[in-house]
This record gives sequence, C-alpha cells and structure tokens, in this order.
Amino acid sequence: MRVSGSGAGSVRLQLLLSLAALWLSDANEAGTAMTTRDINQQTRESISDYTEKGHDLSTPGSHLTTQDFNQQTEETVSNLTLVVYSISIDGFSSAPEEKNVILYSPANIALSCDLTRPSTDSGTVEVMWKKDNETVKSSNVTVNETKNVWSTQYTLKIRDRNQMGNYTCVFKRDQEVKATFHLHVPQIEGKEHHVVSYVGDSVTLVCKSIKYVPINWIWYMSNGSDKVAVNDSLMPDKYIIDEKYANITKLKILKISEKDDRSYWCQAVFKLGESKGKVSLKVLTYMTPLKPFLAIAAEVIILVAIIFLYEMYSKKKQKHAEDEKEFEQIEQLKSEDSNGVENSTTRHRKV
Repeated sequence: MRVSGSGAGSVRLQLLLSLAALWLSDANEAGTAMTTRDINQQTRESISDYTEKGHDLSTPGSHLTTQDFNQQTEETVSNLTLVVYSISIDGFSSAPEEKNVILYSPANIALSCDLTRPSTDSGTVEVMWKKDNETVKSSNVTVNETKNVWSTQYTLKIRDRNQMGNYTCVFKRDQEVKATFHLHVPQIEGKEHHVVSYVGDSVTLVCKSIKYVPINWIWYMSNGSDKVAVNDSLMPDKYIIDEKYANITKLKILKISEKDDRSYWCQAVFKLGESKGKVSLKVLTYMTPLKPFLAIAAEVIILVAIIFLYEMYSKKKQKHAEDEKEFEQIEQLKSEDSNGVENSTTRHRKV
C-alpha cells in the first residue's frame, strides 16, 4: 500500500509531537525528584548544623525556647530607656523634699538631686546617698558642681522587688538637707472602702488598677488574725471571681450570711511587688434598719406610759386632797353642831 506525501508528513508530525511530550514528562519527573532530594539534604544539613551548635533535640524546642526567651528578656531589659526623676532643692534652709516613683516592671532609672546655692558660696559640701537607712556605696553615683548648683545622680537598674524602697540624697555641711524618692508599685484605686449588704443577698467587691495592668490578682479574706486565700473553684456556689478585664478584679459573694461580715483584701501582683486593697463588708439583717424606729417607738411608749401614770397619780392625789377637805368640812360642821347644842343646854339651865 502506498502512502501519499501529505499523509506521510502528517504521520511524521504526530510522531514528533509524541516524542516531545514523552521527553517533557521525563524531564519533569527528574526535576521533581531532584528537588525533593535537595530539600531532604538541606533538612539533614540544617539538623546536623543545629546539633553541632550544642542544641538538645531530645525535647524538641523546649530547651532552646527557654534559653532564647531568657536571652531575649535580658536583652530587652538591658535596652530599656533610661528615665530620669529629679528633685530641686532651694538651699540648705529648705524643708526635706519627697517624690513618688511608680514602677510596675523592670526599668532603668536615674535619681537626680540639684541643690541651688548662692554664686558667692565657694564652700565644699559632702554628698551621699542612702537606701532606706543604709548608706549607698556605688560607682553609679555621680557628683557635679557648677557655679550655682551642686548636683548628684544615682543610676539604677531596677530588676526585682528588693531594689524598691526609699532612696535619699543628702547634702551635708554645717547644715544638712535631703530629698527622698519613694519607689513603689502602683496603688489600687480606693485602697480601703466599706460595703454594706443584707443577709441572703449577693454582693460584688471590686478592685481596680487604673493606669497599670497587674500580671495576676489574688483575693484574701480575714479568718481571725489570719488571711485565707479565696478559692472560687472549691466553693463555686459561694464565690465567683471575675477577671474579664486585666486591670479590674471582682469578687462576688453569694447567699450572704452574718459569717461573711469580715474584711477582704485584693492583691495586685506586679513584676516588682504587690499592692493590696482592703474592702470591709458589713452584713445587716432586715431588722437592723428598723431598730432605730423601734427604739424611738419604745421611747414614745415609755413616755406616754409615764405621762399616763403621772396623770393617774395626779388625779388620785387630787381626789385624796378633796376627800380630806370634805372630811375636814364635815368634822367642822359636826363640831359646830355640837357646840350649838351645848350652848342651848347651858341657856336652858340658866333659866
């Protein structure tokens, strides 16, 4: 059988297209296999390098995460911006100055004191710092003197609660003047307040930290001279602690009884210490509001009884007096009648 020229060309074209498709398919498979091998090899190389650097893979990620977290925390703290708190003292005759410094997390701070002096004063002055009542000896203390000012600065890296407290700069010559910085954690709003409720009701005690967010809240209640933590998970039918907002805590007490009449403390926990607020709960019975009225009613009843008894006594006394007067009048009449009879008898005898 003969094939025409046009038919032979068509067959050759189909063969070429089939060969090209087969070649492309082989190339894609080879490329895919190579890519997978490269990824596996890179993964093994990464793990090998990772192990050579001293990382432990027995607990994947845990040891590394802790180290990295601590390192990052240390770097973050060390990179904190230095905040300067200053007090100006107007001469040695000035009264002691004070300044509150609120810190809720680690910080780098500088406490600065400036003492002004007359330009003609060329004397020397002794400068020192005290932490609470102990003299500070530190290389972080600097002292400068200009024409009109003595100044000193104490640089601190506050990292824990033990560094909180009172820091005092003292300028001493024949006289002494000082200024004190009080370092403390934020205070709770309404540090001490009172709440009144009634037996059988429910009451909600609230504590707030307005500008600062604590890392935790803890509720306590008084038990004699001790404080006991309130655990709402153990007594869900009695206590509910609501911490929907991080800077606000609420303690709801259900089915109040007279035993709940006590003091409660909310404690805000910060990284540099704790701050406490006190809430005094006064539990009343429903008869309590009536007691003043009952007392008044009792006084009125007693007063009315006294008046009634006095009136009875007065009337009885008056009647007794009238009876005595009437008796006297009768006796007088009898006496007069008797005297008349006697006089008449005497006249008859004389006749």
